[in-house]
Amino acid sequence: MIRPKLVFQMATAYGMNPVSAQELAVALEYFHTASLLFDDLPCMDNALERRGVPCTHLAYSEEGAILTALALINRAYALTWRAIAGCPRANQARAMTFIESCLGVQGLLNGQSLDLHYSTMPRTLETTERIAQGKTVSLIRLTLTLPAMLGGASASELRQIERIAVFWGLGYQILDDLKDVLQSAAETGKTSARDIAQDRPNIAAVIGIRGAVVRLTRLIDLGDKVLLRILESRPELEFLNELRGELQAELGRVTRRSYALAERGSA
Repeated sequence: MIRPKLVFQMATAYGMNPVSAQELAVALEYFHTASLLFDDLPCMDNALERRGVPCTHLAYSEEGAILTALALINRAYALTWRAIAGCPRANQARAMTFIESCLGVQGLLNGQSLDLHYSTMPRTLETTERIAQGKTVSLIRLTLTLPAMLGGASASELRQIERIAVFWGLGYQILDDLKDVLQSAAETGKTSARDIAQDRPNIAAVIGIRGAVVRLTRLIDLGDKVLLRILESRPELEFLNELRGELQAELGRVTRRSYALAERGSA
């Protein structure tokens, strides 16, 4: 539940009342969960397992999974509008436009479409990161930027938060790609080796495991520089260091796994 916790912390740090902050946190988690239900469907990634249990479409049918995702989206919008209604009017219109850009055809939906058509696209870092910008970064942007926007963050702060969202969003996608290549379903809690089998984008497959680790390390470093600047003016966001630390720790775990595999292969 890292995502809703972050939304709540960001929202309250920027002065949103706790009730509205909680509604927004739940709403964004509902959007995220709905995207996973769609992503796992046979017509999408055809996954078998998610969070250590059978995917919803296997347990309750494809029809059940689709209707559940739509119910979550419907409820998410209702909660989002309620949370936005409690914020200053000057921030509301910009926030609603931002939500559409992240979830609509310029964001999440575009990323999913590119993901499905990956087999026709060049296998380059630019292509795979473009898809990640739509599928993964869009939701991280919502998590970090939307609460700050509703709370009246300055244009400078929003630019800094947006940059952190991009660096960390791409970072988490690289971690996910490394896990798909290196770890089993028992370790990740979801179907493994899915990207190569389904011919879907995977940064580790495109630039290699070592290249992916180097790229992720670079993204963490870039994020650190921006985070340091924003904490100087907004120390209430100190909790972001926790997320940064988790990203670094997860990189360490995945890196140790890759080195262990390499040693076994050369033995």
